[in-house]
Amino acid sequence: MNRISEIKWNLVAIFGKLLIDLLFSTMKIEREGFEKVKSIISSRKVIFAVWHSRILLVAYLYKGLNGLAMVSRSKDGEIVAKIIQKQGNEAVRGSTKKGGLHALSMLIKKIKEENKPGLIVPDGPQGPRCKVQPGIIILAKKTGYPIVPISYSAKKIKVFASWDRFILPLPFTKCRAVYGAPIYVPQDADKNEKKKRLMLLENELNRITSDADRYYGHNIP
Repeated sequence: MNRISEIKWNLVAIFGKLLIDLLFSTMKIEREGFEKVKSIISSRKVIFAVWHSRILLVAYLYKGLNGLAMVSRSKDGEIVAKIIQKQGNEAVRGSTKKGGLHALSMLIKKIKEENKPGLIVPDGPQGPRCKVQPGIIILAKKTGYPIVPISYSAKKIKVFASWDRFILPLPFTKCRAVYGAPIYVPQDADKNEKKKRLMLLENELNRITSDADRYYGHNIP
């Protein structure tokens, strides 16, 4: 990356972080189910799981966490990675299609060595929407960390016509983050057990996302 490109990406990251901070600073944010997972999150031995469409508030709530997030190697991923870094977290680059196995191995290694929390978008970066890919289950099995599902919705939102139906809460609205039941993956889990835990996570993420939307009367197809 040349000097001009580096300056450009840094400016994009600074501007992106400021926009996210400004947007959510105007909102009243409530948390549902947080007390049940508070001790897990405080221990920092946790893997957060969030759908691609619901990443914005989670990135804001956990800025400065000094955690690790897997981000795709796409051009859009470059923007996300730079913003995540400005928010005080570290991006490990890779996806299910590009460099995924290498990125997952690196993530496992860094989490174990550095005792950092992880953040995974299990249906990213290109879907299928709201379907968990197996990488997060492998990560939980290898690290021994529980997975904490998290989602959110808001009273006033813009829903984009993208593959993930990304939501953007509007300024000065009310926001609600919903935490699901933690998912544990035994270190001796076989193929069937891993599939069972994958479906548990997928169902829990879909449940809390529906609960968050239903609280504000939304029905996002």
